[in-house]
Amino acid sequence: QVQLVESGGGLVQPGGPLRLSCAASGFTFSLYVMKWYRQAPGKERELVAGISSAGGNTNYADSVKGRFTISRDNAKNTVFLQMNSLKPEDTAVYYCNAQLPGRQAYWGQGTQVTVSS
Repeated sequence: QVQLVESGGGLVQPGGPLRLSCAASGFTFSLYVMKWYRQAPGKERELVAGISSAGGNTNYADSVKGRFTISRDNAKNTVFLQMNSLKPEDTAVYYCNAQLPGRQAYWGQGTQVTVSS
């Protein structure tokens, strides 16, 4: 049974940090590209960051470059999103996603991040 379980969301003040985790099980994690998406109320889901299967390549949305860092630990089947200098516009539900060409993509249930004073 495939599972992606996000954790680490919550309420944080503007300018503060937050670290999201996504624990994977039920598939060969080290083969999959991992991504973080987010969806704010009334908006479409957008790609935030992605990391290659071995972790050597990363990419980011322009809106989070220099503030967010994606990483992974293949030994622990976990992907992380370190978020610094958070802004109110970063408020959204954050979703973990696993992708492998030719295979079904997997999604987590999401974790709420709220940036507010």
